[in-house]
Amino acid sequence: MTVRFRHADPVWAAFPELSAGVLYAAGVDAPADTRRRAAGYTDRAVARLARASEGEFPEVLAWRRTFSRMGVKPTQYRSASESLLRRLRKEGALPRIHPLVDLCNAVSVAYAVPVAVLDVDRITGPLLEVRPARGDETYTAFGGGVERPAPGEVTFVDSAGRAHARRWTHRQSGHSAVGAHTGRVLVVAEAMHDGGAETVAEVLKTVEEEVAAHWAATTATAVLTPAAPEFVFGH
Repeated sequence: MTVRFRHADPVWAAFPELSAGVLYAAGVDAPADTRRRAAGYTDRAVARLARASEGEFPEVLAWRRTFSRMGVKPTQYRSASESLLRRLRKEGALPRIHPLVDLCNAVSVAYAVPVAVLDVDRITGPLLEVRPARGDETYTAFGGGVERPAPGEVTFVDSAGRAHARRWTHRQSGHSAVGAHTGRVLVVAEAMHDGGAETVAEVLKTVEEEVAAHWAATTATAVLTPAAPEFVFGH
C-alpha cells in the first residue's frame, strides 16, 4: 500500500513560514555502525553550543514562537531538536537508541532543527497528515500508556486515527518508534526560521547520503510546499 504524507491546509495557512522535507527509505534493517559519522555531526553542535546556548539559536527560537502561537508553553514542551541540544549541552552526549535514530538525532543537533523518524510499517494508510487534532485520536506513549491529544494541537495522524507525534514536538510515539524490527522509515525534517528551506534541503541531502552509505537503501525525498504539499511513499 502507498501512503500519502501531507500537511493539512490549516497548518500551511497558520504557519506560512514552515519549511518541510521528507525522506522514505527501504532496507534499513541491516546492522550498521553509525557512531563515527554521528559523532562528527554531534561535534558540530558541541562547537556551536560553546559559543551560545540552544535557547539563543534562531532555529530554536522560531519553534518556541510556534509553540506559543499554538498555546503550548515552550519551556514545558520543547521541540525535539531543542531537547536534544539541551541534553547534549548538559551531559556532553546523546542517548544511543538505534543506528539510524542516533544518526538522525546527530544531524538534528548539527542543524538545530527537529528530525522525526517513523517506522513505516506501523503507520496505517492511505494518509499520514500533520494537522490539528480533533481530540479523538490515540497516542501510545513510550511507557505504553494511551493518551488523547488535546483538540487543536498539531499532531501526525494516520488513517486509523493514531497519533504518531504530539504537540508538533517530533517525539515519536511508542507505537511507531524505530527498533530492531524496522525495515522501512519515513524521516521528516521541519523548520520555522528564516532560511529554513535551505536548512531542510541540506538535512535531507545529508540524511539521504548517510542512509545510502550505511545501508545501501532505496530512498526518495521531497521538499513540501503549499503548492506541492504531498509525498507518496511505500510502493
